[in-house]
Amino acid sequence: MRKTVKYMIILICGLLLAGCIACSFIAGKAARLPLRCEGLAVVIADSVENSFVTRADVKNYLDKEYGTYIGTPLDSLDLTKIEKIIDGRSAVHKSQAYVTRDGILHISVTQRKPVVRFQRPDGGFYADAEGYIFPLQNTYASHVQVIDGNIPLAANSGYKGAIEDPKEKEWFDRVISLINFMEGSRMWKDKIVQISVAQDGDLTLIPRVGQERFLFGQPVKIGEKFGKMEKYYTSITPGKGLTYYKTVDLRYDGQIVCRK
Repeated sequence: MRKTVKYMIILICGLLLAGCIACSFIAGKAARLPLRCEGLAVVIADSVENSFVTRADVKNYLDKEYGTYIGTPLDSLDLTKIEKIIDGRSAVHKSQAYVTRDGILHISVTQRKPVVRFQRPDGGFYADAEGYIFPLQNTYASHVQVIDGNIPLAANSGYKGAIEDPKEKEWFDRVISLINFMEGSRMWKDKIVQISVAQDGDLTLIPRVGQERFLFGQPVKIGEKFGKMEKYYTSITPGKGLTYYKTVDLRYDGQIVCRK
């Protein structure tokens, strides 16, 4: 009787041990299986400032140009290709793709931040503070300074990239410097509502309040000319008002020429 019980105990222990070994083997095999992509998480880092790109847009880009990624082993995802697809969008400044052990493909997107909109008869485009131009977007319009009129820039690869023509680039870079000057000034950031370009490339600045038109000329001596504009508002308008003069010419050295 005792031998029988002893054998049964040994048998049960053996079965338990075999079961533990089998479970360990199965668990180890499962652990060695490659982790697969279970989902997509997209963060638009600056969505409060602009809405050129949405989470749905990013998903659509991947679905159309990358193909299947859900269910794909994480270590086989081509993150460089994914970033290249997203970065290829004109309104995207930079993207970053990475995966986490919970099987999620993460994509973080930073949009381009326009500082000016050029509006031509044949279409318009944005430019950022670095002088990179990109097309207007169908789904969103950014509230930035507008420059219209005879803009001396030819169509440039669908309005995307950097200006290549040296003469055009010189004028364009000076205009970007003017816009950046205004963006960095508390006084001028919101005071000028529109900038028009004449046939010769001269600029006319139109203020938000008042009937004056400031004849700025070429986008050179920017600080000096804005200094004259400030003097006009602090020394002339207190006595004459904002409706007395129609044009304020800033193009001459050392003087302001006002005309009714």
